[in-house]
Amino acid sequence: MNTKLTLTIDESVIENAKKYAKGKGRSLSNLIENYLRAITKESNSEEIELTPIVKSLKGSFTAPTNFDYKKELTKKLSEKYL
Repeated sequence: MNTKLTLTIDESVIENAKKYAKGKGRSLSNLIENYLRAITKESNSEEIELTPIVKSLKGSFTAPTNFDYKKELTKKLSEKYL
């Protein structure tokens, strides 16, 4: 059941939020509802629910057992920014 909620928020924040929502193809109400749902969700569950895209990618990559991701990340970031 949907219920109307009245909030007092700075006008510029509302305008920026509306632009953001429009750019994402969503309503401001939908963004706020999903945000509130996310921050109030029970964090006691041990398993995080995966999105369909993540589920489809799960297991598609297997790294070598001696793969050092921190070393690789440092190397790639150094190549990119230095």
